[in-house]
Amino acid sequence: MPFIPHTEEDIAEMLASIGAKTIEDLFDEIPKELVSGELTGVPSGLSEMEITRLMMERAAKDGFYQNFIGAGAYEHHIPAAVWQITTRGEFYSSYTPYQAEASQGTLQLLYEYQSMMASLTGMDVSNASMYDGATALAEAALMAVRSHKTSRRILIPKTVHPVYRQVVRAIVSNQKIEVVELPFDQQSGQVDQAALSQFASDEFAALVIPQPNFFGVLEQVDALTDWAHGKNALAIGVVNPTALALLTPPGEWGNKGADIAVGEGQPLGIPLSSGGPYFGFMACKNELVRQMPGRIIGRTTDLDNKEGFVLTLQAREQHIRRSKATSNICTNQGLMVTAATIYMSLIGPDGLRRVAAQSHANLLELTELLTAIKGVRKTFSGPSFHETAFTLSASAANVLTQLKQKGILGGLNLQDHYPDCADTILVCTTETKTSADLQQFATAMKQVLG
Repeated sequence: MPFIPHTEEDIAEMLASIGAKTIEDLFDEIPKELVSGELTGVPSGLSEMEITRLMMERAAKDGFYQNFIGAGAYEHHIPAAVWQITTRGEFYSSYTPYQAEASQGTLQLLYEYQSMMASLTGMDVSNASMYDGATALAEAALMAVRSHKTSRRILIPKTVHPVYRQVVRAIVSNQKIEVVELPFDQQSGQVDQAALSQFASDEFAALVIPQPNFFGVLEQVDALTDWAHGKNALAIGVVNPTALALLTPPGEWGNKGADIAVGEGQPLGIPLSSGGPYFGFMACKNELVRQMPGRIIGRTTDLDNKEGFVLTLQAREQHIRRSKATSNICTNQGLMVTAATIYMSLIGPDGLRRVAAQSHANLLELTELLTAIKGVRKTFSGPSFHETAFTLSASAANVLTQLKQKGILGGLNLQDHYPDCADTILVCTTETKTSADLQQFATAMKQVLG
């Protein structure tokens, strides 16, 4: 967004109109001993040419790599039009659309976003975004407890993203909600179905079901959803939105479908950006809509029968009594949602399916190349979407370091989060990778392993 500074004449005219001689006069109530004076630590200004060169030099220090790391943040192709439109002033400067009469464009965009996410997840209703995927899961856990009313326990598999599990614990622990972790099968990489029997007599407010899970493995979502409902617990799906272009949506899991679906929206047109900002999405069944945090945009007609958009439901503490609020969350990442809406609109359902299919096809090709190398084996037998784990015959940390020296970010060391997964890396492919890229990775891996 362009910055237009005031001229000296503008400043003098504004000061004269309020009877002040200098800008400093506007702050004369501040005691002199508290005034810091000039900022001596700030360097002198640079020209446009100088700052461009400086930033290019600093960017070069980061290096340029072939990226095969996923683990919750994915490198997808983003059409140039997405952010060209997103950063137009009409969208870029908009925040929360409290005044409906002045915010019809923003409200309509959010309404379209909700419609797309409800369709993608197979759920009845979507809110207008959350802070990120991890906090969306925590909010879903709180929704489940409020809805269940008798149990304050949440069952979360260890195949859920480890950072998500940390965030959930941090948010719900002070509200006396117990998080119980469910082990996974070491062979398949899926939730250990046999372990569910030990919880047969326990009561839970909800079971969290990742799809795909953190290892990239597809879970047996139908069986897990029905198990949760059989215990009068809610089923919370944590899903990858790109994968939903190919996989059964949470709303159709099991006999009744999941009750809540959450996830990270970053794959939908948001660049990696060193870790953010991203946005979380949340959708649910109609019965739970009053428990959903955030806001919901609705479409209506005015007295002249003209279509209009309004804030229909706002269960935040800013709008209702604090004790009645579902959450105090105030950041809905509206700009990221704008980009995601434009991204989905541009590529369409067929385009999203092709992105997902190519990402999966690239993983199959890379898996065949890597497992042909002595010292590399696929860790888990369960089916995968676009990332999977490989166990190496050498130190994973050393292998990743040597691959980086060859210009390749080869994956995530799983031992950092799962001590039992020694010398195991989590590798991801998206539609951005070509066969030549995959061959380059396999050749480098073969060289590193000797």
